[in-house]
Amino acid sequence: MTLLNKMKIVAVIIVLIVIAFFGVKNVQAQVHVSNKSYDIMLSSLLAHSVNETSVDSIKDQILLDAREINEFEVSHIQGAQWIGYDDFDLSRVADLDKDSKIVVYCSVGYRSEKISEQLVNAGFTNVQNLYGGIFEWVNTGRDVVNPNGEHTKDVHAYSKSWGVWLKKGKKVYN
Repeated sequence: MTLLNKMKIVAVIIVLIVIAFFGVKNVQAQVHVSNKSYDIMLSSLLAHSVNETSVDSIKDQILLDAREINEFEVSHIQGAQWIGYDDFDLSRVADLDKDSKIVVYCSVGYRSEKISEQLVNAGFTNVQNLYGGIFEWVNTGRDVVNPNGEHTKDVHAYSKSWGVWLKKGKKVYN
């Protein structure tokens, strides 16, 4: 066997190891949303780097809202704590037990996935990203509240291009 053939075999083995590593790294329970197109978009947008949960699975977890404050002030999931995204700081969750059951959400799940990664890296042990975010929450008929705790149909749709995924509720842009 020539040196070139040996090098080709080693290269193939390295590629297979890399594929196996990344394939195993992203193996998680399949979480889906109610709209097939939205599901396809989310599955390619998200890195699936943290555990994900569906709106149907939300029960007694601490809810953290990783949207910007102007989005949170339009509406949010009742009981959620605002933590932000662009200026997120771990001091905002310093009062939480690191073993608490935590679900982080944003509009669709991208920003909350990034914040969830930071929480996991900071030692939080039971963090999940809400797959589909507040859009899926509202799309499946669940209520949101304004800062006064009153039920509202208003939902910050982030932008017109992202707002296409919000099928229910009243889209607000500010």
